[in-house]
This record gives sequence, C-alpha cells and structure tokens, in this order.
Amino acid sequence: MSSTYGTKPRPRRELVVALDGPGSSGKSSVGSAAALRVGFRFCDTGLLYRAITWLALARGVTSADPAGLRSLVPEVELAADERGRLSRVLVDGVDHTDDVRGPQVDLAVSVVAAVPELRAALLDRQRTIAAPGGIVMAGRDIGTVVLPDADLKLFLDASVEERARRRTQERGLDASGPDAGEILAALRRRDELDATRAVAPLRPAPDARIIATDGNRVEDTIDAVVSAILDAEARRAAAPEAAEPEAAGTGEPAATAEPATGSEPHR
Repeated sequence: MSSTYGTKPRPRRELVVALDGPGSSGKSSVGSAAALRVGFRFCDTGLLYRAITWLALARGVTSADPAGLRSLVPEVELAADERGRLSRVLVDGVDHTDDVRGPQVDLAVSVVAAVPELRAALLDRQRTIAAPGGIVMAGRDIGTVVLPDADLKLFLDASVEERARRRTQERGLDASGPDAGEILAALRRRDELDATRAVAPLRPAPDARIIATDGNRVEDTIDAVVSAILDAEARRAAAPEAAEPEAAGTGEPAATAEPATGSEPHR
C-alpha cells in the first residue's frame, strides 16, 4: 500500500465566477470592476463573438457558412490590456479592439453568435481561459453551457427600457431623440434572438443568483457582485478541501493565474 505521509496538499484553485445577463445589463463594467476588487481576472466572452463577426464581415463570410466561421476562430486572440483585463482583440497580431465594437458588428453579431457550429468551436477557447480559476467570466451562456460547474453563477437582469436608457446615456444621445428609439428596438431584437436561438439560449442557470439592477447605481451592482464572490469564497474556505482542484466545468486540473488590475466604463 502506498503512503501519502509527508505530502503537501495542492493549493486550492481560486473561484470561477460565471456572470450572465442580457445586452447592456452591465456585465462588462460590473464584472471587470468586481474582478479588480477581489483580485480576479476578467473576461468578456462576447468579445470573441464580436471579433469573429467583424472578421467574417471583412472576409465576406456569412452565417450560412458555418465551416467558414469556424475557420476564423484560430485567427482571433484575446489579449490583456494595460490593466490586465482580457479586453483586447488581436487578429493576426494586429489590434482590432475598436473595430469589433462598431455599428456594423452591433447589427450582425446576434445572427453570427447563433450559429451552433461556431458556438461549439469557441467552447474550448473559453474553458481554457477559465481553467486556472480566479476569474469572472461574463457572457450570455457561461453558467448554463460554457461553465456549468462554475463555483458561483450570477445573472444580472434589468428591463429592456432601463438597459436602453443606459446605452443611450453612455453614447451621449438625446433620450427623446430617434437614436434612443433605435437603441431600444435593437435591444428588443437582440433579446428575442438570444432567448429563442436553438443552441445556448439566454436564460439564468437554475442555480444562479439573480441580481436585479433596475434603478441601481453601477456602484451598487458592483457591491452586490463583490459581496456574492466574498460569500462564496468564505463558504468554500469553510468546506473540507478536495484532494485535487479542478477547473470548473472542464474536469481538468487547474493552474495558477494572475489577477486583474482594472475596470472599464459601464457597458
């Protein structure tokens, strides 16, 4: 019989936090700020879909060509910005972060993101990013599909009117002007597409904590997310330690990771 006398327990992997919600619910701004406060990394997985959408538009690849979309995946890389967030988009080593946030991408990303073959192709990429732990992963299907075994699942929710008001304000537009109405209509269309797509529809995980943000200041929502993370860490610390930590949702042993060091404007 082999003995484990004298062996040291492996350090426990830090938490993996899944942060889901509809468009303009604050996932990016809240998630990155909360990650900073607890010393975690932050990744907005929506950037991957935006990057593929931008590249597909540039290359003339449509959503009717799943194989063509899949072929673009290896060309896209998420890189850390000066604050440590995975918020820069590189294609063939060139920074296209500003390009992927353009209006053409806004209009096309929902259709591209609904392609099942593309979503499957991006699963491994997202799980690899999360594997070391100590991360807040933001998206629309993180807790339900990408990381179903995440240590903590949060869902930020707000009415479509509230989200449209925020986006209008962020862009410095007249709240009573036609642009504001177009933003509201676009968010409603996106919500419908996200909620009814055949693969990975937008919905809270059954075990997710729902945080309603209507009327909240951004700081209030950040506080709520930080509190949830700290509570989860405290519960985990009080529980018996597992023999070997695993990456949430992957079944793979975890490694160490660097913390995030910044936040970004409300998005």
